[in-house]
Amino acid sequence: MDSIIEVQRQTHEEIEHFERALYTILSRPQTTHESRLQTEHKAAQILDRIQSRAVALNNQYQDEDTRKAEIDILAAQPHDLTEFYNRLGKIQEHYAKYPESAASGFDLEIAAFLDEGVEGEEEEEYEEDDPIALLFSGEEQYGKYLDLYANHTAYNNLKNIGKRLGYLQYLDVLLASQSATVHSELPKECRLTRDYELYIKALHTYLLSFMKRAQPLVDVESQQKEAENEFEKQWENDDMDDWVEAKQAKATENGGEGIWCAACQKLYSKQTVYDAHLTSKKHIKATAKQANSEQPPPNPNGPASSHHENGHSHPQVSPKAKHRTAALLTHLSTKLLAHLAPVLNDTKSNVERRFSLTAREREQELLEQSKPKAPAPAAKAEGAEEEEEEERIYNPLKLPLGWDGKPIPYWLYKLHGLGVEYRCEICSDHVYMGRKNFDRHFQESRHAFGMRALGLPNTKHFHEITRIEDALALAEKLKREGRNEIFEQETMEELEDEEGNVYNRKTYEDLKKQGLI
Repeated sequence: MDSIIEVQRQTHEEIEHFERALYTILSRPQTTHESRLQTEHKAAQILDRIQSRAVALNNQYQDEDTRKAEIDILAAQPHDLTEFYNRLGKIQEHYAKYPESAASGFDLEIAAFLDEGVEGEEEEEYEEDDPIALLFSGEEQYGKYLDLYANHTAYNNLKNIGKRLGYLQYLDVLLASQSATVHSELPKECRLTRDYELYIKALHTYLLSFMKRAQPLVDVESQQKEAENEFEKQWENDDMDDWVEAKQAKATENGGEGIWCAACQKLYSKQTVYDAHLTSKKHIKATAKQANSEQPPPNPNGPASSHHENGHSHPQVSPKAKHRTAALLTHLSTKLLAHLAPVLNDTKSNVERRFSLTAREREQELLEQSKPKAPAPAAKAEGAEEEEEEERIYNPLKLPLGWDGKPIPYWLYKLHGLGVEYRCEICSDHVYMGRKNFDRHFQESRHAFGMRALGLPNTKHFHEITRIEDALALAEKLKREGRNEIFEQETMEELEDEEGNVYNRKTYEDLKKQGLI
């Protein structure tokens, strides 16, 4: 068994080596985003090792009995060095038997952090994959941008959302969280649904994961803990009335009356309504599913319950309890978005830039990104700061960026008329820069959705029409002229419901609005 004093000395030495390695890594000039992120990940790993050794060292110092016993053995006979020489002999015997152990695993670990080889070992000539690059998707581009396409799709699939948003508008909604709670623009009946809770949970998981991958030196866990404590205080003080359902609020005003069905996870305001739903297929199915589950569904209301004449015990519902998870995740996501505001702005700029590219330019950009980057020569390390200044883009006119990431020429900007604004009222007053983008948007999903909301087909007859009043007037004119064939596609398209019944589009939408399918 090793001496506890020697273990403590060795632990102190390792911590000092790690601190020196940390200083060496952070003092190196970082000329690119990739090298900076690699350095931060290495620094985060070194800090984790320092913390683990500091915890172990503290535990060893707390073990006073073992330390005292060790000191007593060494100090028993001040003039007798037998115990000292016995231990020294064992150490010398070990290194004489295993001379290669001088290059210990700790030395290899330090050398790996410093990108140095251990003396006496041959360097293997092969190219290793960048482990940091594997942490990010192609859309995230090594942690430069957010990949929120999946979250955008889930957002548009929420119920009672109102109008669906394009990806750029969705990014604007997230950017608005800097001045208000994220998704405060959604109606209450949307935020109080189970679908929203699943959506906000997925958004929070992704943002938290991105923060850990793109900003490894930020203590995001502590920030989230502080945000959670802040939420707890607001929740206890009833400062979050936005998470109270109308039915629950009414029940609370009536003295807390209300019957909660644990199987259906639903509140019923009256006993007669509750008794009537007990024979429904939905309740029977939910009861069977609850009986087969290992654990009963969580009670959001505490131990309080209300007894009724039928002998059942129904807990009284707390107005906000069952929406606490969604409220907490919304609060935490708002804090994460505040920290990621610069990245979110860069993401929006990148999406706008890519929208302005042609298909050929996008392919060229993908080819450039797929090419392996050659390492920078060591001779250029001295002028790293000058190169970094040269890489800064000078764009006083705020011209759109081309496929190479640089501003396009001003003559090309004028040629395409990118300084001219075209507003489309059908697309919720969205502004398109340049005639090319304006002409192209008539075939995009945003304009098609706006036309569908007006009950009009998106055909060539309505090309160049941007005002709602003009579109409706043109539709009436075409109908008066007997040209109803342009509206036939609304009735010719057939849709199928879950039970296999086939309807035309108009009938299907009418039945869906009435809740019959």
